[in-house]
Amino acid sequence: MGCINWQRKALRAADFLVSTVVVLFLVVAGAYSAYALWDNSQVYAAADNVQAELLQFKPKAGADNGASFEELLGINPDVCAWVTLDNTAIDYPVVQGEDNFTYVNTDVYGDFSLAGSIFLDVNCDKNFTDPYSLLYGHHMEESKMFGDLDLYKDAEFFAENTTGELILPDRTYDLKTFACLLVPASENAIFDPQRWDSDLQGLYTFAQENALNLNTETLAAMKAAGDDAQVLALSTCSTEFTDARTILLAWMIPSASDS
Repeated sequence: MGCINWQRKALRAADFLVSTVVVLFLVVAGAYSAYALWDNSQVYAAADNVQAELLQFKPKAGADNGASFEELLGINPDVCAWVTLDNTAIDYPVVQGEDNFTYVNTDVYGDFSLAGSIFLDVNCDKNFTDPYSLLYGHHMEESKMFGDLDLYKDAEFFAENTTGELILPDRTYDLKTFACLLVPASENAIFDPQRWDSDLQGLYTFAQENALNLNTETLAAMKAAGDDAQVLALSTCSTEFTDARTILLAWMIPSASDS
């Protein structure tokens, strides 16, 4: 009997220990989840705050570009443009760093930020004179940074929302979106900007063959424009497969407001 009582006590002690461990695990897991939610909210709040502050410095297309850009350059001399896509929350200054990691986790003010900045590929000309220019931005929920590029995967939204603007210190481009693609991060047709320095025809063919959504009329007009055509690509991460990237391609049309 004494042996049986001892075994029962041992089992109760073991049950108590297991229950205690489970409770402690649940408490720690709950605390971690709460912290993760709080930390995530802080990241999004910080992105909101930076964008709200910077919007007051958004340049105006046309004659007032210079003075506004002087204010932006006073904040950060790496600012080279301002990009806007109509009917989205994409409305940000563009920077270019010493390499493509400089602004991955650094905001326009030069402070650490998980949201990073919208930045121009280091292999592209800062003055946007290249035939093909490539912008990067983090994919974030709640329409932050380049999160709204996801909208262009929807055929109806893509068809109805085709405009935007790229403002430079000395000129402005109207943006006319013509293709939305889903590609791997290793796709040279998108991520090797210098590949199209002499001819965009190969890019047009790639877009026709691989686009999720394509505006054939705009593409035809770009082809007709010949060597004068310029393309702006916007890239962000996607979740469809490992290293997936959502790409939006837009025709850069010199704005009539500059004439």
